[in-house]
Amino acid sequence: MWTADEIAQLCYEHYGIRLPKKGKPEPNHEWTLLAAVVKIQSPADKACDTPDKPVQVTKEVVSMGTGTKCIGQSKMRKSGDILNDSHAEVIARRSFQRYLLHQLQLAATLKEDSIFVPGTQKGVWKLRRDLIFVFFSSHTPCGDASIIPMLEFEDQPCCPVFRDWANNSSVEASSNLEAPGNERKCEDPDSPVTKKMRLEPGTAAREVTNGAAHHQSFGKQKSGPISPGINSCDLTVEGLAAVTRMAPGSAKVIDVYRTGAKCVPGEGGDSGKPGAAFHQVGLLRVKPGRGDRTRSMSCSDKMARWNVLGCQGALLMHFLEEPIYLSAVVIGKCPYSQEAMQRALIGRCQNVSALPKGFGVQELKILQSDLLFEQSRCAVQAKRADSPGRLVPCGAAISWSAVPEQPLDVTANGFPQGTTKKTIGSLQARSQISKVELFRSFQKLLSRIARDKWPHSLR
Repeated sequence: MWTADEIAQLCYEHYGIRLPKKGKPEPNHEWTLLAAVVKIQSPADKACDTPDKPVQVTKEVVSMGTGTKCIGQSKMRKSGDILNDSHAEVIARRSFQRYLLHQLQLAATLKEDSIFVPGTQKGVWKLRRDLIFVFFSSHTPCGDASIIPMLEFEDQPCCPVFRDWANNSSVEASSNLEAPGNERKCEDPDSPVTKKMRLEPGTAAREVTNGAAHHQSFGKQKSGPISPGINSCDLTVEGLAAVTRMAPGSAKVIDVYRTGAKCVPGEGGDSGKPGAAFHQVGLLRVKPGRGDRTRSMSCSDKMARWNVLGCQGALLMHFLEEPIYLSAVVIGKCPYSQEAMQRALIGRCQNVSALPKGFGVQELKILQSDLLFEQSRCAVQAKRADSPGRLVPCGAAISWSAVPEQPLDVTANGFPQGTTKKTIGSLQARSQISKVELFRSFQKLLSRIARDKWPHSLR
């Protein structure tokens, strides 16, 4: 029906065409991350879906975000008029909420076709059955999903990590080996330490399942069972070393890609030992700040929460019969491990229970594309050669939603770009996806619906 490469290509084209130059990285000096939500509509008649002639689906980007920054806790505001977290994944999800609010307004006012149809109860709606949503990110989410085994022969940013090595404990891992030719790596965008990687184009989009990387369309792809040895939140430093002893072709796992996200206080911590035992996996983490600690959970943790509670948020849930879940996550070309993604987004939540009706841990498809984002750190580093100055993350974030009014929003330090100290607190100093503006959009939705047609939870 669709492939990971098709999703990535669609998002990259949308970024180049629909997003303005304002807010994008300065060429050869800055890089950024990209995330998006893609709506996929299946045709009404699926009977003709065969291996020789798969059903053609309609794909549309409905929200997009770029960004690498996060404000410290001292800059947070109770008024909700600042963006605490401007990582691309979070911007894309908040932009998606704007889109959902607009679609609910269309449904409730019966003005145009909407993605929603009436639910079984008065005043509530549900997603049309011919629609699904796919989340795309140009990079693995920060936090637990970015703690990835580093192989001794690794010389490309998305070398597949196979399942077989995780269960092979015949060779002892060395916890103090340094990766030859590689600097110590910190995944955090604000880190002064940057990744140094060589690109090797030409490999196909892949999903790693049962020790094999292969071509498939989405209809045939399976995420595969989660290896019990690597998805437990109780996995210790020693346990991590035990499951990172062997790689395909007997190549050793000599280290792990580091995440700058810090362990939540009171939940244990990383050993800091050199080599593969540096991190403890499965823990909740907060995004790092420069001197001023943040209160924003890592993108791995947030995406895991969305896979249990949905992407709609508490306000929109008043109008919905069931949560809006993502059906798949596609990651662009970057350091990547299928096991780490499965553990971070699904495995850690398997024991969550006592959820309200309709909620639950979803069987999320996790795929990787072989297409590199042209303004990623890796791509810009490869192109800039001997350009003067150092490569830094772009300070701006761009939000785009498929809505008719003000679809674009460019912010810096949590406020619309160009905001001055004098204007902070005014309407023009609010991002369209800030908490207070999303709440105002919700109030606007309520105002356009007769009170007797409100859902029972709001009466």
